[in-house]
Amino acid sequence: MRLLLDTHIAVWLAIKRERLSNAEFGQLANPDNQLIISAVSIWEARIKWNLFFRSGTRKGPVDPREMLDLVQALGIAVEPLSAEICASALSTPLAHKDPFDDLLLTIAQETGRKLLTRDEQLRGHPLAFHAD
Repeated sequence: MRLLLDTHIAVWLAIKRERLSNAEFGQLANPDNQLIISAVSIWEARIKWNLFFRSGTRKGPVDPREMLDLVQALGIAVEPLSAEICASALSTPLAHKDPFDDLLLTIAQETGRKLLTRDEQLRGHPLAFHAD
């Protein structure tokens, strides 16, 4: 299967593997699956890394450079964000308005992949894949 990793899956793979379910880890470890991460997920990690709670702790769990380096060390390619993808319409619109979900699903659509996610708001979307 051709899988695009949702940002939280990529973060967990990079620094919090214990958060991955056995089914998710099985999909990630399956040599028959082709895995990629989007540059959009690196950007999303960067946005969260640069935001702080009132307590002074970061909202993002991982430095985006560290996340990129760790994911690439695992041999996972990075899908760049192209103008063509930015201009593409998502074939099955989302019920909610999360721009990252919309863009990641559009990337999955345009690259012939499924988005490996645990996001319950995406359950049932034809481009999302939940490894239950």
